[in-house]
Amino acid sequence: MGRTYFVEEVIGQYLSDLSTKAKPYVTGLLIGQCSPQRDYVIWAVRTPPKEEKENDIGPSTLASIDEEWITTHASQVSRMLPGGLLVLGVFIVTTPELSKDSQNALRKLIFSVEKSLAKRRLWKPAEEEVSDRAALHICSSTKKVVCRTYDVQDPKSSAKPADWKYQSTLSASWLALDCTVNVNIHIPLLATSPNHDLEKNTKNGLNRWSKQIEDSVFLINGQVKDDDTELLEGQKKLRGNTQPSTQFSDVKVLTQLSQGSSRRSTATVQVCTGSINLRGAVKCRAYLHNNKPKVKEAVQALKRDIINTLSDRCEILFEDLIINEGPHKKNFEREYHVLPQRLFVPVAGSSVMLSDYKFGDEATGEIQERFVEMLDQSVQAEDIHIAEEMNTVDICPVTDNTDDAQLKQLQKATLLVKLQQNMGVVIAAAVAVFASIFSFNYFSD
Repeated sequence: MGRTYFVEEVIGQYLSDLSTKAKPYVTGLLIGQCSPQRDYVIWAVRTPPKEEKENDIGPSTLASIDEEWITTHASQVSRMLPGGLLVLGVFIVTTPELSKDSQNALRKLIFSVEKSLAKRRLWKPAEEEVSDRAALHICSSTKKVVCRTYDVQDPKSSAKPADWKYQSTLSASWLALDCTVNVNIHIPLLATSPNHDLEKNTKNGLNRWSKQIEDSVFLINGQVKDDDTELLEGQKKLRGNTQPSTQFSDVKVLTQLSQGSSRRSTATVQVCTGSINLRGAVKCRAYLHNNKPKVKEAVQALKRDIINTLSDRCEILFEDLIINEGPHKKNFEREYHVLPQRLFVPVAGSSVMLSDYKFGDEATGEIQERFVEMLDQSVQAEDIHIAEEMNTVDICPVTDNTDDAQLKQLQKATLLVKLQQNMGVVIAAAVAVFASIFSFNYFSD
């Protein structure tokens, strides 16, 4: 039996209104939430038009679909989704003449989009997680809708039929979980890392930090709840709402300070050229359908939002640095940068808000333009809510006051310590000697 997609009713009108007059086809993304029983589609977003060169204008076929442009759009959109929401699939509206080729094109797009999104994730999908993604085709003439799914975990996956059911006020009363996470992450820049690769080092550091978030304890409204408990157990559920209304849960995140006796801990000495420090407090939010959601679904959605929001900000910052300073910056000096702030924007007819990020000097008009371009949504300036204070990135180089002989001596000593790292007394003595001679930073795993 195939999956069932419950779809916000206004999406049907949105898809019908997409015109194929300028081009024989229009592509786009389906956004929503998966659950073990059913899937929910709450937004559809067309692919932004790309400026065409005069020489490129001519008869279009599905073979001319720009995969890279669509996957880039998917990556940008995924940054603007709070926890619990994801790109559920792709759609294409075509003229009748192109209908027979639509499924092949959709299949190719689904796997390309998923591959692009998976590269950016610092978390791994759970084994029991839904991995089917929707491929929706609409004929511009007959308005006929055909929905199929592909398993993105199986490259050889074949199409399976799926039900596409419209429902009014589908996301009018979803549940929301809110938390603020204090961040103080220290990331060493190893001497072996070529050209001070800040972005790569940062991602490695965030990867380690993400594992701490995965192992954290989550208090929902002050309580630790069993994974299989219903999220709303003991609470009154909002019923019969036709107006957008959100039921919020306050969440506290308790990060474990020790790894426990079951894990082996060893000390290592690393030659570093500096460090990156991420400090601040980030606002995190996840949304969940109101059809008896489980605690484990809620916690998983919020964990991913915590990890994604910091990772996305760092990506945005490095993209901004490349644009303003160039990709090959040679000077490595101490720098302070401000991470972009998170903001939330309500959407008409839904209790689920969209998210985005802004730098301090970014005008409101630029944010509004981005929502129109990326999500095809008009946003009022007064509806843009900045959720937090500024968070900083401190890039600290170590003063280069050692000559080559000293560096070689340190590297030899480091190798010796690594060979003897199971002997705690030797490590302690070695570190003490190093600390008295050289001004390097040492870190413990």
